[in-house]
Amino acid sequence: MTQEQDEDQVAEAPSAALATLAEKASVNGAASKKRGVCAVSGQEMARKNLIEIGTLRPALVDHIRADFPDLPDHALISLKELARYRTRYVEEILREEHGEYSDLDREVAESIARQETIAENTEDDFEEHRTLGEKLSDHLASFGGSWAFLISFGFVLVVWMAINALMGEAKAFDPYPFILLNLVLSCLAAVQAPIIMMSQKRQESKDRLRSLNDYQVNLKAELEIRHLHEKMDHLVTRQWQRLAEIQQVQLEMLQEAQLPKARAKRRKKPAVKKKRAKPVEALTAPAPDKPEGEN
Repeated sequence: MTQEQDEDQVAEAPSAALATLAEKASVNGAASKKRGVCAVSGQEMARKNLIEIGTLRPALVDHIRADFPDLPDHALISLKELARYRTRYVEEILREEHGEYSDLDREVAESIARQETIAENTEDDFEEHRTLGEKLSDHLASFGGSWAFLISFGFVLVVWMAINALMGEAKAFDPYPFILLNLVLSCLAAVQAPIIMMSQKRQESKDRLRSLNDYQVNLKAELEIRHLHEKMDHLVTRQWQRLAEIQQVQLEMLQEAQLPKARAKRRKKPAVKKKRAKPVEALTAPAPDKPEGEN
């Protein structure tokens, strides 16, 4: 029994080794499927970070093939390199349309390449950078342009003039014609005017910041819509080609399926016998025999 067990173990050893090699090969094959090589940078990375060039827009593919003309459609490109080429592509579009490439355009191109949002809340950004004096002047300017200021200011004027009129010229601290009141009003107007101007200047800066952000958002939306149209045209073209190929394959399959039936019908069809032509009868009947008595 010991010798037989040893022989069985010796026989099982090669099979176990082969199974181990097969498992390693399958693992390596699965790992190779999960990784790929970027055709532009030559770096090996995870397959999820790579995209086939054939799935991109034709305009972007032409831009990439301007540097690498021999790239096939099944070649892979990394997301990093794709973002770089997208930025360059948007730069060329903006230069062709606007004739220049500003910092705002650069931010828009980078946001498109990184697929990030560019819309910002300008109110919050402006509020974060305001100083205490700017906040105080804004509050004073907003109060100076309100009904509360007008009503309270009118009430103070009426009370001021009533008190001085009732106290008389001898005891009044500001008798008629209210010179002190005119001085207070002049000082108030002199202080209020610069405060309102400073607030308007900051409001102008806020409006400019909002308009710049709106310009970037509109520019990005325009470019994204253009890219979306290009993608739709590319997808429609590819799907139409695939549908035509599928239709051609279906027609070929139908023709192949009908061939055996046609052959079977030909085999089962009986041979048609040719009819023999009947002899043509004489047009004139044969002459009757003469009787023996006649010469």
